[in-house]
Amino acid sequence: MNPETRQQIRENAQYLRSVRPLDPEEIFEYVEGQPHPAVVRQVLREEAVDLALVEREDGTFVPAPEGPLSVSVHGVERFPPEHEQRVEALLTDAYGDDWADGDSGDRLRERVRDIKERYLHRERVEYDALSAHGYAVYHLPDYYAVATYALAELAADGLLPSRLRVLDVGAGVGGPALALADLVEAAGGLLDYHAVEPSAAADVLEAVVGPVDGSRDVTVHRETAEAFDLDGAVADGGPFDLLLFSNVLNELDEPAAVLERYLDGLAADGTVLALEPADRNTATGLREIERAVADDGPATVYAPTIRLWPHQSPDSESWSFEVEPDIEVPPMQKRLDDPAGGTGEFVNVDVQYAYSVLRTDGRRAIDITPDRATHAPMADAENYVTDRVNLLAIKLSHDLSEEGSNPLYLLGDGSQQTDHFAVVTDPSLLNDDLGAAEYGDLLSIQNALVLWNDDEEAYNVVVDGETTVDRAR
Repeated sequence: MNPETRQQIRENAQYLRSVRPLDPEEIFEYVEGQPHPAVVRQVLREEAVDLALVEREDGTFVPAPEGPLSVSVHGVERFPPEHEQRVEALLTDAYGDDWADGDSGDRLRERVRDIKERYLHRERVEYDALSAHGYAVYHLPDYYAVATYALAELAADGLLPSRLRVLDVGAGVGGPALALADLVEAAGGLLDYHAVEPSAAADVLEAVVGPVDGSRDVTVHRETAEAFDLDGAVADGGPFDLLLFSNVLNELDEPAAVLERYLDGLAADGTVLALEPADRNTATGLREIERAVADDGPATVYAPTIRLWPHQSPDSESWSFEVEPDIEVPPMQKRLDDPAGGTGEFVNVDVQYAYSVLRTDGRRAIDITPDRATHAPMADAENYVTDRVNLLAIKLSHDLSEEGSNPLYLLGDGSQQTDHFAVVTDPSLLNDDLGAAEYGDLLSIQNALVLWNDDEEAYNVVVDGETTVDRAR
């Protein structure tokens, strides 16, 4: 396209955007040579982020909303069919209509098995095209659900602006990208999305995210997290409102150093969201990275493992993760699983994840400072074993007990040097808030008996008939 034509379309849009909705059927008349309205529409879509415009259903463009992104998520029941269709189209192009059968199906299944095995043993996975395709079938749906839940929580707290600039480091096959695009589009916002992904997974991401439209701009940087020119990206478009690290930090050689470097590209009121699978290695690894950056560096933990006590930091294992309802079995996973006997080996519908939300402005989701005159810090637990104490604690797990055992929950206050588990021995109306509270909620626990558990090498906070538990948030 003639650069002068593009510039004239931009100038007309800048002039008219504050007057009335921008209609390509009108604007083309003001441009030299009168390009077809479809050409005008395409230019407006491509320039939407720079001009702060969003496309409406009637085909006109209006200024993007300001203020926080307003979203409403009541759960993720399934991986959206339109996204799955793009994945299947990609697989069909690569292997044919019967991609899940024959040699191609066998190769995909064997590669998924290999990825799972390497992941279990914390070995590096090289993402060629076959790995990326298998990963998309097996992991894209649950990663989409995980990102949707986590991002919706940020939006509910007002942490995501309607005009959202995001840097997704280690973007993989696009689970978070799709979640972001769907949330922003549903809210009528504007997404300036940048992905850092050096592997063949980037090809899948570009295919599933789809073409640029009037509500988002997508840029894929095919570089490693360590090599990416962060300063150049900030110079080109400004700092990022959200830095996203999804299932990547534990794969880096120096994750804390990389994360800390990226904080330089974060807006003053921006947020870091780090996600990892719920297994022990990656979930506890995330806490180690979080501590290196937050307790010895420039960041503050916004959620969920908030440091309630000033000048205190945790040193417990803290295997902590969120659990949401399973999604429906994606048809593409069933297609891959059925030829192998339909055992469920290639079905992945669990939505369980560890997460960390960091800020550099000191803001916390729970802005409370305990008083030693009222509550005991978990850091002093060895001094009050066998005593009854009052605690302010964050609920950091769902019920961890085995069937028939007393309900069991991981607790933390940001000072604990050893894990603390609440054990409910006598359920009552006075303490049922412990079970009813959400992951990450603040609890006021009154008159709990603290005991040492030799078998688990942890403290038990015994919640019995004399204990009161109230949600403090």
